Formats: sequence, C-alpha cells, structure tokens
Amino acid sequence: MARQLRAEQTRATIITAAAELFDRRGYESTSLSDIVEHAQVTKGALYFHFAAKEDLAHAIMELQSKASREVANEVESRGYSSLETLMRITFGISRMSVEGPIQRAGLRLATGPVEVRPPLAHPFTEWRDLASRKLHGAVKESDIHPDIDIEATAHALVSWFVGTRVVGRTLEPVARQPRRVAEMWQVMIRGLVPVTRRARYLSLAARLEREPRTV
Repeated sequence: MARQLRAEQTRATIITAAAELFDRRGYESTSLSDIVEHAQVTKGALYFHFAAKEDLAHAIMELQSKASREVANEVESRGYSSLETLMRITFGISRMSVEGPIQRAGLRLATGPVEVRPPLAHPFTEWRDLASRKLHGAVKESDIHPDIDIEATAHALVSWFVGTRVVGRTLEPVARQPRRVAEMWQVMIRGLVPVTRRARYLSLAARLEREPRTV
C-alpha cells in the first residue's frame, strides 16, 4: 500500500512538473530531461509511468477534461437557468487556469502539435457541445433571442473563450483571465439577451468576475 501511494505521488509530481514546463515553454521546447530535472525524479521513475512525452501530454489533457467536466456537472446540479449555468462554467474553468498549471497546459496542448487520441474527446468539441445545449435551453427559457443561430453562437463563444486565454498567455498575467471572461460576456449578453433580462445577466457577469469560486 505504501509503495502504491509513493508511485501515485511520483506520477502526480511528474505530471505537475510537465504541465508547468509545457505551459511556460511549450510542448516542443520541453524535453523529458527537462521534466526529470524539474520534477526532481530519476529517468527510471519517469519511464516507469510514461513511455514517451506524448503520453505525458495526454495525461495532462485527460486531467484537464476531467476537471472541466466536474465543474460543469457541479454547476448543472445547482438548478440555475441555462444561461447562468453556461456563464458559471466558463468562469469556473477560467478560475482553474488561474489556480494551477494543468488547465493552462491542457489548453496549450490542445491548441498545439499534440493530437487528441480517442476515447478522449477534444476539449473544444466538448465545450462547444455544452454551449450549444445551454444556448438551446436559454432560448426555451426566453433568456436569449429566439432567432439566433445556436451552432454559430456556440462556436463563436468557444473561440472567443479559448482565444482570450491564448492571447493573454503572452500579453498579461494569468490572473487577468476572469476579467477577460467578464468582458466577453458583457459583449455577448448585449447581443443575445432581450433588453428586459439584460441587466440581470450583466450584473451576474460582474459578480462572477469577483467571486473566487463560481459554483
């Protein structure tokens, strides 16, 4: 039992070290030797858990996907409106990027040279499908205009959400991300939400920006 626990701790240490380097330097600029040094483990320990750098990348993307789904499931269990649920999920995922390297590295890997292998779904596909479902729900709840193109809006929302994080990675501190998500929603709400309900959601976007946790 103690040996298994040590192995799990070593694996987690290696994944975190790899995520920090992938996030900071990029996948292609990080070698396995760099990860060994940063994690302060032996090469044997690394190869015991991961046969190749690509396997490490997939482990990080799997953790990112799992964490994002957990945020989505938690928010969905609270009974918010469809639009509020979607807003809270985007802020929740953004907040995780501020708090730790796994989400940041997972995003960078998803936009880079590592191909996502089945059965893992591409995170952008998952996010787009989620956005589409919630936008359909928001139409039924009269929170957004009934004549919008749902699929185009879902695609635009995910592209904007991902784009703010990619651009921000090189231009500003990661702690700025919730502000950028709030700005995204302030623009989208004005285009999507009927005037009679707009103030509620603009106020929500401002409040969620300030909350350390959005679930």
